Amino acid sequence: MTVRSKPSWSDVRAKLADFDRAGLIGLVQDLYAASKDNQVFLHARLGLGDDVLKPYKAAIDRWLWPDVFKNQDTSVAKAKNAIADYRKAGGQPEGLAEQAVFFCERAAGFSSDVGLQDEDY
Repeated sequence: MTVRSKPSWSDVRAKLADFDRAGLIGLVQDLYAASKDNQVFLHARLGLGDDVLKPYKAAIDRWLWPDVFKNQDTSVAKAKNAIADYRKAGGQPEGLAEQAVFFCERAAGFSSDVGLQDEDY
């Protein structure tokens, strides 16, 4: 048997099979406490909170309508990642559609706001 230098999902899955219900709940609780991204993911996956799209929309807004006075950059790729992250969390089709519309609104609004509607663009 060869030893892999990097664990894979199958290694994790095999270890998780040894957990009981309380152990799995404890693991999820630790993951929840470990990062804000994990919290956002679990809230979206489980449909918890008033607006599970809010953190994803905040990311889209940040990357498609940055504060030019603070020299913030735009990043279409990072804005798209917010939509992809929601999809990975088991996002609902209505939420994905809402994010797509929000994405377009923010991109068009920023372009218009900073004068990117010139012929060169």
